Amino acid sequence: MIHRSLFQSIDISAQGLSVQRTRMNVVSENIANVDTTRTENGDPYRRKLVQVSQSTVEHEKFSDYFQKNKIELTETKDVHLPAVPFKHTEEVKPQCGVHVSGIIEDQSEFKLIYDPAHPDANSEGYVRMPNINYVQEMIELMTASRSYEANITALNSSKEMIRAALRIQ
Repeated sequence: MIHRSLFQSIDISAQGLSVQRTRMNVVSENIANVDTTRTENGDPYRRKLVQVSQSTVEHEKFSDYFQKNKIELTETKDVHLPAVPFKHTEEVKPQCGVHVSGIIEDQSEFKLIYDPAHPDANSEGYVRMPNINYVQEMIELMTASRSYEANITALNSSKEMIRAALRIQ
C-alpha cells in the first residue's frame, strides 16, 4: 500500500519548480528590458521581483511526525490497510511548500546617464534608465537555476523511493 503522504514530496518539489520557473521568467524579462527607457506609461522599465510565500503549516520536528503516525507491524492484518483505498486522482491539499504570491515592481530610483543625443534625454541631457543591475540579475538567474535543479533532484529521489516501495510489495 502506498500512502498518499508519499506523494506530498512530489507536490512540494513541483511547487518549488513552479516558483523557480517564474523567477527565471521574471529575471529574463528584466534582462531583456535593461535598455528600455520608455514604457506605455512614459517611464523607464521598472525591475520586477517575485514575491514567494510559504504555505502555512504547523511546524513540527521530522521525528515527531513519524512518532505519532507510527504503526507497529509484527504481521500484516486487515487493520493495517486504510478503510478507504487511496486514489491517485484524489485532491490532496499540500501541507507545506511555497508559491508565488505576486510579482511586484522594484521602487528604487532609476539610473541617470548623461546622453544629450538620446530621444528621451531631459533638458539637462540626462536619460532615466531602468533600475536594473545586469550582474545582480545574472546572480538571480543562477540562483533560480540551481534551485530548479535541486527541486528536480528531490523530485527524482521521491520517484525512486515510490518505485522502490512498489517493488517491496
